[in-house]
Order: sequence, then structure tokens, then C-alpha cells
Amino acid sequence: MDKDNKVIESDLAVLWRRRNEETTNGEGFCPSAALPLSFCNFCGNCRRVVPLHEPFDKSTSSRSFSSIFDNSKYGILQLNNGLARTPQMGWNSWNFFACNINETVIKETADALVSTGLADLGYAYVNIDDCWSSLERDSKGQLVPDPKTFPSGIKALADYVHAKGLKLGIYSDAGIFTCQVRPGSIYHERDDAELFASWGVDYLKYDNCYNLASNQKNGYSSSYPPMRNALNATGRTIFYSLCEWGVDDPALWAGKVGNSWRTTDDINDSWASMTTIADLNDKWAAYAGPGGWNDPDMLEVGNGGMTLEEYSAHFSIWALMKAPLLVGCDVRNITAETFEIIGNKEVIDINQDSLGIQGRKVHVSGKDGCRQVWAGPLSGHRLVVALWNRCSKAATITVGWEVLGLESSMSVSIRDLWKHEDLSGDAVASFGSLVASHDCGMYIFTPVSASRSAV
Repeated sequence: MDKDNKVIESDLAVLWRRRNEETTNGEGFCPSAALPLSFCNFCGNCRRVVPLHEPFDKSTSSRSFSSIFDNSKYGILQLNNGLARTPQMGWNSWNFFACNINETVIKETADALVSTGLADLGYAYVNIDDCWSSLERDSKGQLVPDPKTFPSGIKALADYVHAKGLKLGIYSDAGIFTCQVRPGSIYHERDDAELFASWGVDYLKYDNCYNLASNQKNGYSSSYPPMRNALNATGRTIFYSLCEWGVDDPALWAGKVGNSWRTTDDINDSWASMTTIADLNDKWAAYAGPGGWNDPDMLEVGNGGMTLEEYSAHFSIWALMKAPLLVGCDVRNITAETFEIIGNKEVIDINQDSLGIQGRKVHVSGKDGCRQVWAGPLSGHRLVVALWNRCSKAATITVGWEVLGLESSMSVSIRDLWKHEDLSGDAVASFGSLVASHDCGMYIFTPVSASRSAV
């Protein structure tokens, strides 16, 4: 195969695991839960799913649908606290404000989420990051909000946010200090969890700075279960977001600990950072699903360091990867251009799709693999396909059906999610589009007919 026209092969074993091979009525089901028979390999009587254990044969040009979109590792270890059935959406203070936060900023942000309509689109969490607390615990060993910046306390702030129909998130750390050298929660997990619950907190981002566990046998993975246990013991349902930076490959163990887990180091507002992080997160696609998600860090859309095309690609790929959609800009002063990106309901719907299978990179071509195809299955017999141009000039990117695991005779309708228009009602074998440099076209493919051999 041409070195400039490479198919991305998953480095994870092909083992489609969706509960078992038979439903309660004894009939087989498609392992991707909502895909047409043409997307599945069934035996002759269609009552039992044929196992898909064979790895991709590099000598052939096509792969099975289930091997391309493998989610075999999902659900092996699952927290199951009823949260995160779809990736979390909301806002976080860090990317724009860093330590320059106060209760007024948080209240005004909650107001803006509602007034702009972002809350109605699903952006429900208002998450306070580092620097909300005083530099020391009080005489009883309790965390204390900084009296200068949060004079009313967190409970009053949670009440304000809840009255808007939103949810409040807070931040702590699995080490002795937070990253900005406020008190961490190690050895205080139970007290801190009870305090957060008493304040009405709905979400905890749990960071990894000053972590004493790095020298322990189990590494950082040993630092996060104590807070999980403490949160569960409060009786309040609190979303648990692990921010371990991907150091000890949390996708391998965090599913039974938290509702999302960072797979990478911190993002910054640049094209280089965003693309690097997208590639790193892609590795762990098979481990994500309802209840627990890979987290490539928060959105930078609107913060000024990238072009609108790059921000559009950023939002598209995060949505396709089923990443948390946590806005990181100042939504109080959001521009129309930024709102057009993060407010695109059709793209948000991809992220929030009930099937919950993380999309991934499936094909690259061109110099340094800069012409890319990312894709993922959706509910309702559909596929999302992103044509991402990471080249320095505009380029036509074409995807053949074999790359997507579809038979070449299948006919699909195609909808453009950024132009909000239907492009074709009967595309067959391939689809291509001219994509601007660093931009990303995003489409939904819906089968119009199945090939005769597939039914």
C-alpha cells in the first residue's frame, strides 16, 4: 500500500463485547446496538452474532465495520453511578480566567449560559477550577472558600446556579496541594467530599499535582479511588472527573473509578497543542462509552489563539471523539463567530448521540498524513464522517466506503453539519469535498439501501 495513502489500524485487539451474543428473547443483535444489518456480520439465520476476533489483514483493502470502530474495552470496568450517559457539557473557568476568578464571574457566567441559549443546548455544568479556596484549611481541617473572592461561600453560589437550572462544579487535587498550591484533598477525602455535598456541588474535577502516589507500586491509579468512595458515601450524586493527565494510562483503569478521565497533558490555545492532543486521545477510543469518557481536556474555542477554521475543526473532532464539551472562553462576552461554532446543535448532537461510541481516525493520506478521515457510528443506522485538512493548503479529501467498513454498493444520503444542508441522497462507493486549510468538514451518512450480499 502506498505510504502516503495509509489506513489507520487500531492497536487494540478486535473483540466486540456488547454484553453477550443473545438477547433475552434468544435473537441476535447487531454488536453496535443500532446499526443496520449491512453494518454487521451475521450467520445465516440472523439469530446469533458471528464473533469478530480476526485482526485486520493488511493484504486486503477493507476491514469489517466492527474492527474499525472497536469499542471492546468499554464497560469492562464501569463506575455506574448513573451519570455521564453522554459526555458532560458545560463551562470551566481555567482556560480563560486561570486564577482570576471570583463569585461574580461565576454568577455572570451562569447568567450568560442561560441568556445566550447555551444552557438550552446542553451546557449545564458551571465548573470552578483552581484558586477558589484559601491557602490553608481552617482550625478544624476543613477547606475554606477564599473570603476575598468568594465571600458568600460556595453553598450560596450553588444555590444561585441551581436556580438557573444549571449545575455547579468544583475543583480539588489528589495531592497535598492543588496545582496553584491550595490545600489538596489527600488524607481529607471523606471530609472534603462531605463538605462538597453539603454545599450542593454536582461535579468534582480532581487534579494530579503534588501527588504522593507517583512512587507507589500502583502509581497514580491508587490516588483516585479514595475520593470516589468518599463521594459515593455522601449520598449525593456527584460527577467525578479525573484529571490524571494520562500519565498512567487511565483509560485502562479509570472506568471503575470516575465518569471521565484525562488522557493527555493540558491543552493550550494553539493548533499544535490541539492536534497533538486529538491524536493522543484517539488511541483510547475503544475504552469510552456511556458512563465513562476519554477526556482530551477543555475547549479553547473563542480564546483567540487559533483561526475560526481551526476552532471549527477543534469543536468537530472533540464532538466526534465523544469528548466532554466544556467551554473555556468568557461566555459573558462571546462573539457571534464563537457562538456559531459551540452553538452548532447538529454537531452537539453527534457528541450527545445515545449510541455513545467514540469516533476515531480511520484514514490518512498526503504529506505527513495531513489529509485525514475521522468517523464513528451513530444511533439510527448512521455514521458521522469528518474530513479534516491538516495540510497548509486547501485540499480535496475523499473517503472510500471500504475505509468506513461499508460495502461499495451501499447508497447513502449525506448531510453537511456545518452548512446545514443535504448534499446527496444516493452517494455510492466514495465521497469527497474540498476542505480549506486546517478546517474540517463534518457529515452524517445515512444508508439508503443495503447491498444484496449483506441482507
